[in-house]
Amino acid sequence: MPGAEASRWISTFLDARAADLGAARNTQLAYGRDLMDFADWLDRRGLSFAGADRAAVEDYLVHCDAQGLSRATRARRLSSIRQLYRFAVEEGWRGDNPALRLTGPGKAKSLPKTLTEAEVARLMDAARTRGRNPVDRLRDTALFELLYATGLRVTELVGLPVAAVRGDPRMILVKGKGGKERMVPLSAPARAALAEWLAHRDAEEEAGRKAGRAPSRHLFPGEGREGHLTRQYFHSLVKDVAVLAGISPARVTPHVLRHAFATHLLANGADLRVIQTLLGHADVATTEIYTHVLDDHLKDLVLTRHPLARKG
Repeated sequence: MPGAEASRWISTFLDARAADLGAARNTQLAYGRDLMDFADWLDRRGLSFAGADRAAVEDYLVHCDAQGLSRATRARRLSSIRQLYRFAVEEGWRGDNPALRLTGPGKAKSLPKTLTEAEVARLMDAARTRGRNPVDRLRDTALFELLYATGLRVTELVGLPVAAVRGDPRMILVKGKGGKERMVPLSAPARAALAEWLAHRDAEEEAGRKAGRAPSRHLFPGEGREGHLTRQYFHSLVKDVAVLAGISPARVTPHVLRHAFATHLLANGADLRVIQTLLGHADVATTEIYTHVLDDHLKDLVLTRHPLARKG
């Protein structure tokens, strides 16, 4: 196991990231795991963060490749190491960044998995019938309608404060990665599902208040530490609904529904910059991967609408 110095480097670095960038908890955990693995690897070779050179970092990346880690994971680990050393230079712990000029493996550019509009409709129908009781069914319907209507990340969805949807709003304020806020419009079906869920949720809250229980500030209360429905629970719920809808659960995750939101918007004529804003992407390049859905549409447009094509 890495020593006290490595632990101090990691904890101080992560605390600074959280304070300066508002890094999400899941991101912090990923960076922590990456750096602990690197520290452990160095320790087994009699090295430390303070003494490791460029060759040591390169050897570690070769070790990660030999373990069969994905390109995305290896790229993230190099990024974690590079940022740790940048912080170390700023703090005066080191005079150089040994990972500065290393080139990572990069991420494989794969098209996002998505669903057809008909498949999403089947999921919506299944969500309305899955629950063991009417209240569960109202909650599940609200979750699915809200996710498909907004393209929220799962952490944004399950952590929504109830105050965000009070008063039947046409748009809701969402706090995304790094604490960045954005406005997201709600569709009529999503607003209707939310209104029904709120009516039952508030009735249960009132009964709980009379029994001496404190009210929840979350739209979807849960038993987890954070007081709201957990990501893990919703992930499992999505799989169950997929089975009920007759769709392979391997094809359906909360993130796939986020992809479906974006691809269906783009296929129906939405502007890429608008989709970027709705998804909360910092860079439009991240959003551009969704343009694959237009390939067949554009091909058909040229073959059927171009003057020369019609003459042919």
